[in-house]
Amino acid sequence: MTPSLIAELARIVGARWVRSRPAELATYRADGLPTRESMPGVVVLPGGRQEVAEVLRLLSLLKVPFVARGAGTGLSGGALANPDAVLITLTRMNRLLAIHPERLRAVVQPGLVNARLSEALLPYGLHYVPDPSSQSACTIGGNVAENAGGPHCLKYGVTTNHVVTLEVVLADGRFVRLGSPQGAPWGPDLVGLFIGSEGMFGIATEITVRLEPIPASVRTLYADFMSLRDASEAVSAIIASGIVPAALEMMDQSCVRAVEASIYATGARTDAAAVLLVEVDGQPEPVAAEAALVETILRQHNAREVVGASTAGERARLWQGRKKAFGALGRLAPDLAVQDAVVPRSALPNILDRVAEIRDRHGLMISNVFHAGDGNLHPCISYDRRDPAMADRVVQASREIMAACIAVGGSITGEHGVGSDKLDYMDLVYDADSLGAMRSVRRAFDPEERANPDKVLPLHACREWRAAGVA
Repeated sequence: MTPSLIAELARIVGARWVRSRPAELATYRADGLPTRESMPGVVVLPGGRQEVAEVLRLLSLLKVPFVARGAGTGLSGGALANPDAVLITLTRMNRLLAIHPERLRAVVQPGLVNARLSEALLPYGLHYVPDPSSQSACTIGGNVAENAGGPHCLKYGVTTNHVVTLEVVLADGRFVRLGSPQGAPWGPDLVGLFIGSEGMFGIATEITVRLEPIPASVRTLYADFMSLRDASEAVSAIIASGIVPAALEMMDQSCVRAVEASIYATGARTDAAAVLLVEVDGQPEPVAAEAALVETILRQHNAREVVGASTAGERARLWQGRKKAFGALGRLAPDLAVQDAVVPRSALPNILDRVAEIRDRHGLMISNVFHAGDGNLHPCISYDRRDPAMADRVVQASREIMAACIAVGGSITGEHGVGSDKLDYMDLVYDADSLGAMRSVRRAFDPEERANPDKVLPLHACREWRAAGVA
């Protein structure tokens, strides 16, 4: 990166908010996925919307690519920049701009940490529903980029269901506003289009989110099973009963043992093959009835033990193991590759058997902790990337897991995004026409394709589409 560009960036944001020395850049060479690394050319940390716009106008003039980044907790290698690109880190823009309790709205900057928003809303009896496992660190802007989910999105929906307007700076530095404050549908759903675009359409500088009242009653059930198949079939049975839980999560034995051996231990028994965490919420009487029916279903599917919790403290204890599972798994090996795929709920038993077969054949350690209610799998591969042979087996196993999920009608991502990690899987689920159409949409926002280049869309497949004379 040229000294003149670095000087111009320093002029815009201040010299203390530009990182260009190798030791400083090393901090940003990866996100939460250890299998992908790339050193950016320079890092800039703007302090406000006007600085973002001025930086992007400068980069547009010089034809320099850029990548937007939040807290760096992503799990797809999506927030990595190449040496010829500028990494724009938005963590300084972390203000809660406004709360409108009467309208069930809040306005935030992209760098606001997810959990801080709900903490600020507690006095109003409100909360922001999307709750990724990384919510104590991840940012709302990053959630928008990836269309993040979380355990409680089974009932309430993912990020796209909770954002009503966006202020966006396009790649050429222009401001645009997407959506309507009332959240009423009109015209094309440009907010829905932008959410999940993984930084390829521009940078969101102001986000208006929809809030929900804290439920009057919440009941959490924790059940353990001696058979992974029994637990999987219980998941389908709960949904088939007509109940839509607020959350329906599963952890296998490997994951439970890792949690119980860590500082996050909940006192759970570690000889079970799997555990389910089921939460129902709403008004007290319906919640009591739903909890009773869920408990009956769990026992019908051979749950060994079912523990219920209704107070905030009891529920927090049951949830601790699930929320801290990834941290606990980090104790098993130097590196943890968290995969993300979706399958039909009815396919869960067979897919989990297939993951176990892939694990054993490649001689790897794979733990499963995931959103069972919507079939969103997270096979977690513990390994040491300093061992090249093991790292190669991780890559091969990941591809086989994705192929197995696709074969049963699934998808290659549920909430972590495509990024660079799953770039090579895209043409397994989309043909050249579809990929080319996606690229055309991207160009409508960023004609020069400088925003987060080399992510999501495999250009070789898009070129095939263009060669047919459609682009």
